[in-house]
Amino acid sequence: MTSTGFSRSRVGTRCRSGDDRHLAAAPGAVSRQEPDSAPAPVSPPGGGWVSAAERWLLERLLRRLGNPAIRIVLWDGQELATTDASPAATVRIRDRSALLGLLANPALGFGDAYSQGRIVVEGDLLELLQAVAGGLWSEATSNKTLRARIARWLSRLHGNTIGRSRRNVHHHYDITETFYRLWLDEQLVYTGAYFSDPELTLEEAQRAKMDYVCRKLRLRPGEHVVEAGFGWGALALHMARHYGVRVDAYNLSREQVLYARRRAEAEGLDSLVTFIEDDYRRIAGKFDVFVSVGMLEHVGRRHYRQLGEVIDRCLKPAGRGLVHSIGRDQPAALDPWIKRRIFPGAYPPALKEIMDVFQPRGFSVLDVENLRLHYARTLEHWLDRYQANEQRVAEMFDQPFVRMWRLYLAGSVVAFATGTLQLFQIVFTRPGANNISWTRAWLYEKP
Repeated sequence: MTSTGFSRSRVGTRCRSGDDRHLAAAPGAVSRQEPDSAPAPVSPPGGGWVSAAERWLLERLLRRLGNPAIRIVLWDGQELATTDASPAATVRIRDRSALLGLLANPALGFGDAYSQGRIVVEGDLLELLQAVAGGLWSEATSNKTLRARIARWLSRLHGNTIGRSRRNVHHHYDITETFYRLWLDEQLVYTGAYFSDPELTLEEAQRAKMDYVCRKLRLRPGEHVVEAGFGWGALALHMARHYGVRVDAYNLSREQVLYARRRAEAEGLDSLVTFIEDDYRRIAGKFDVFVSVGMLEHVGRRHYRQLGEVIDRCLKPAGRGLVHSIGRDQPAALDPWIKRRIFPGAYPPALKEIMDVFQPRGFSVLDVENLRLHYARTLEHWLDRYQANEQRVAEMFDQPFVRMWRLYLAGSVVAFATGTLQLFQIVFTRPGANNISWTRAWLYEKP
């Protein structure tokens, strides 16, 4: 098992896709067939042939991507191969509009055409994305200064107002609890797990993550914690049950709030945990601890200082906190397909950008940890479970939805495994709060 985890026999993260019914899955892998057939090849008006200009543009795109070891088959039967070696996968482009979309905007064009079945991947989707990832990363970093400036400018064009934040949350998180239950762990934790042992189950690793967060925060019975963005409520309930703290938890997703309240009542924790349907900007009260896991990437770059003001306002003089967020090594705009189809309003910040939450208010950052490989492993589990339930997803939605989420999960595995995305955990305190450990040794001791 390598650190990238693309061929884990136990978890089975090899991802078969499209018209690959004749291909055998790797031992222990889950091979999924699409229940409906993808659209037949289309000959566009004016003939189905591929022009020399179109072929040249496609070859140019492949060169920009570093000539990844893939094979492309066009709708008229023409083939392009970047290497004589065995390709990682075969990509079938079924019509001219799919090709033109790919040439105009590679990420958005591929994502949409793949979801619609107009681009079909024969072979392992993960291996295809891994082969292309290196070229995409080189392309993205070829002019770091200019691209960083563009990314910062784009991130400031639209602020996530409370109304826009609510709409963005509804787009992704209010799909239905039943859908997420098909592939998340039993507690519906939709953030990266912590694999203290690589062989942990997903359920064990998510419990380990929640304990890891609580131990970093040094929670003590009777303390009052505020959580910004609580998902399905697992961490808030875990803190109350195992650490004896009171929790006020804020979230904009109506479905998640109602689910969390039902669970708190069923588990007898509703006297300790209050789930509030509201924006983090409206947090009220004074708290010993602030925690946010997986919310910062949805806050919007323009609002980091405002988040710092909220923390400053609600945290007691000896308070402490933890922020856990997807991020990047350097500022860059989010993948356009992910931003448009999956996470509208999202922005994974560079570490230096995250400091805008803490520095203006004088917070002392004590510890920063990058857990990206843990998130890659988490996503492998999610992808495996999702593929095993694709037929049920198709019955709930449709085949384009099935393919869209398959691509999103597979692409996320590759992004974290290759270092395109990071996962930061940041612990901070008021500057005068010195009742802290001098080392991390206590974190790794058994509770």
